[in-house]
Amino acid sequence: MALMQTRTVRRQTAAATVVEADIAVIGAGIAGLSAALEAAKLGRRVVLVDGAPTLGGQAVGAIIGTFCGLFSNGPKPYQVTHGIADDILRELGDEGALHYITGRRNTTIVQYDEVALSRWVARAVERSEIEILLGAILREAVREGGRVRALKLATRHGDVELRAQGFVDATGDAALAWLAGFECQEPDAPIYGTQMMVLEGIDEAAVAAIDRKMLERRLTEKANQYGLRRHDGFVFAAPGKGRCLINMTHLETPLEPLAASRMVLDGHGQADRLLAFLREEYPQAFSNARIRTYGLPGIRMTRWIVGREHLTTDMVRQGVRTDDAIARCSWPIELHDRAEGVHWEEFDDDHMHWVPLGCLIPKGAENLVAAGRCIDGEPAALSTVRVMGPCIATGAAAAHALDLAGAGAVDQIDCSALQQRISDNLERVD
Repeated sequence: MALMQTRTVRRQTAAATVVEADIAVIGAGIAGLSAALEAAKLGRRVVLVDGAPTLGGQAVGAIIGTFCGLFSNGPKPYQVTHGIADDILRELGDEGALHYITGRRNTTIVQYDEVALSRWVARAVERSEIEILLGAILREAVREGGRVRALKLATRHGDVELRAQGFVDATGDAALAWLAGFECQEPDAPIYGTQMMVLEGIDEAAVAAIDRKMLERRLTEKANQYGLRRHDGFVFAAPGKGRCLINMTHLETPLEPLAASRMVLDGHGQADRLLAFLREEYPQAFSNARIRTYGLPGIRMTRWIVGREHLTTDMVRQGVRTDDAIARCSWPIELHDRAEGVHWEEFDDDHMHWVPLGCLIPKGAENLVAAGRCIDGEPAALSTVRVMGPCIATGAAAAHALDLAGAGAVDQIDCSALQQRISDNLERVD
């Protein structure tokens, strides 16, 4: 039997591959996945794009590890965001890949296994028959007035021109709105990200016995000795697994290319120094611990749209529900605006705040809707709705808004019709 042979090839300039869709979703993190899967359920031709060579965005790659903002506050919290959240909780729950944490931040936080979530994402996208375009970097947005007509993307396998009737910017950094020339905004001081990591070989009982306040005091006292930047954070053990999720670092997340690349080295260095601190200061819990996984740099807030409406901190604190509300949440203000720590403002048991549809629509846009952490808001307000629960809800709202708009303008849709479609995310309390 003859062995395989080769042939000589040479690159030739080729026309871009043209891909057409009803709705193009840029960004395959939790908000983009929600938008894409909802749009597919509506019978729309959907293309889901991401610059990474895999699906899941930060939810998988950065090992966020917890679903925050999915539940109300108080002693009997109820789920406030549904849609794909229901499928994730059911299917990962059946696999034993979830752990419900109560008593933290006056709500319920759901810890998940990132590998199980990655499998769920792949299965869900495959079942939906969504077309995926991975490893695709946005280079240009073709715009006519308020309408985005097409996107030009570069992949290692050739250029792609993506044409669609409607677009969802779920990039996190408002990359699509930015390239299309719509106004965007950035914070005037750093909002820090986190290098997440998973440790294995821990002693679960000893980890559970650590006093958080004492840990923070020791971090403050020993920060200079170990070269640590952040003096607070959390350790979440995965029961029965012998491992834990660590969120105790802060790194700047610049948008300049070279600085953004160096962020990876900064994050790994911080994680290594943090592990040295934990081994030395808490040997019973961490003497045998080792890093199982470094997540990708976890990015919270960098650049977001200037929307038709602006979510203010007062609106969040007062629980203002506008006529065009499309999502709700009771997660605290969680502003990572200091290298050494986090500004928290927790809310009462009956508190709820709301996201207006206008915060998802870039000013002047007709067929572009933002979802996830790049919607419009003051930094403190945005810090309450950039977590997983509201990101799922804004993704769903974006898909339904574009479906209702069709070939028209998204700001002209019947908002009551949109709210009826997503009523579970607005009214359901079971």
